[in-house]
Amino acid sequence: MAHLPKVLRNKTKIRFQHCDPFNHLNNARYMDYFMNHREDMLIEHYDIDIYQMAKTMGKSWVSGSTQIAYIKPALLMETVTIESQLFRYNDSELFVEMRMYDEHKTHLKAITWCGFVHFNLLQQKREKHSDKLLQLFSEVKNPLKEASFEERLNTFKPQKAPIL
Repeated sequence: MAHLPKVLRNKTKIRFQHCDPFNHLNNARYMDYFMNHREDMLIEHYDIDIYQMAKTMGKSWVSGSTQIAYIKPALLMETVTIESQLFRYNDSELFVEMRMYDEHKTHLKAITWCGFVHFNLLQQKREKHSDKLLQLFSEVKNPLKEASFEERLNTFKPQKAPIL
């Protein structure tokens, strides 16, 4: 089996219709950019098309939780780099971190932790991941040392010099 990346990355441009009157990406639209990135990267790198799965198997994932922090504004027509990684999973849930940076990854713009529940759309109930999915998750999991979103957020903040 080919090496599967643990961190998925792509670039995209911030569009006019997604911005507020200040030419900043509207706060609700960050999630659109994050989810579009993740959907595209799952198909490209892991051959997982969540919509095809829903259509053919009646199974997919639904959002269970979201935490997001806005650090610096993403601006109209700016190219941004988005990264994502699976940092934890269990028999029926996935936990993914997604980060938006400027194009060259010099400034973090936003970070989110999303929890997804594997769901049987036909039976309208939580579904356990298949052995095949669990194997994939074990190969691509990229754990984080921080236990909480707040701890993780602090790792991206510049360290201030102590006051003497």
